[in-house]
Amino acid sequence: MGMAYAQGATNGGPPSSMLGALITPIAIFVVFYFLMIRPQQKKSREQKNMLENLKTGDQIVTTGGLYGTIVKFGENNRVKVKLAENITVEIARGAITEKAAETTEVAKGKSD
Repeated sequence: MGMAYAQGATNGGPPSSMLGALITPIAIFVVFYFLMIRPQQKKSREQKNMLENLKTGDQIVTTGGLYGTIVKFGENNRVKVKLAENITVEIARGAITEKAAETTEVAKGKSD
């Protein structure tokens, strides 16, 4: 007395599970793109635009946190920056992180 069990025909698995396996990584990438990659690209474009539009007399902040005023633009992306009275340094243009507010207390040389 043998019992026969019916087996369903399988074509390599149901198509819905394969589709679900592809949708999950794609959805993760889309979320990652909008939360991480796109804002970073926008920030990079803004930084590049700011560096291209610098001019003599602009007050800036360097990557080291130093405040100064641009005195002169040199060759090879070098910028001469006045940090204080009689103190001028030459830095790479890429070391400038942002333009400082025109009325900062540090730039005016005032201290409490």
